[in-house]
Amino acid sequence: MEFQHEQDSIYATDKSGNRIAEVTFPISNGVANINHTYVDPALRGQGVADQLLTAAVEQIRSAGLKASPTCSYAIRWFAEHPEYLYLL
Repeated sequence: MEFQHEQDSIYATDKSGNRIAEVTFPISNGVANINHTYVDPALRGQGVADQLLTAAVEQIRSAGLKASPTCSYAIRWFAEHPEYLYLL
């Protein structure tokens, strides 16, 4: 799956241009608030949300930002990936 990267979101679209997976992380004062993760029901269970969070964290890290997970999936993801806790 190919993701599109913007300053505060990463997403994938279907052939019609509809977003079928996304993670949003608005940035304020050097902190990216990971506040929303969505994967279309047809794609769930395929690791797409994990791929989105990994891409988001890498983008946040490379921009020199801190992360603040506030959506339930992002909170759980960080708990399962202690190697990224330094970003919090």
